[in-house]
Amino acid sequence: MITNIGKAIRDIEDRQRRPELPPLKVGLKVRVHFTITEGDKSRIQVFEGDIIRIKHGNSARGTFTVRKLSFGVGVERTFPMHSPLIATIEVVREGRTRRAKLYYLRDRVGKYTRLKEVITHRKNEA
Repeated sequence: MITNIGKAIRDIEDRQRRPELPPLKVGLKVRVHFTITEGDKSRIQVFEGDIIRIKHGNSARGTFTVRKLSFGVGVERTFPMHSPLIATIEVVREGRTRRAKLYYLRDRVGKYTRLKEVITHRKNEA
């Protein structure tokens, strides 16, 4: 009986996955286009910042936390990975990290919150 319930939950979660999302990892600077409903109107709001945490990997229950500085105040927002409210996720640039969680960025201000950029060398680039 229990295995049937587990299989049913897995089937529902697999249907909710969004394969078109880019592969996300900690250290990426992303723009998340998120649908917000206010009353009977809906609009898309863009939240741009660094991914400081990914929880539960790429599973259907996974989440990622994006942090940005807004007028000198740190703002963090956690998004469900496969939410239907996420219109698109754009990767702006890739930062080099050596940690899985970037909580140390919370204590830094200004220029010191920047991550070193990963430079990829492409062959045959003209």
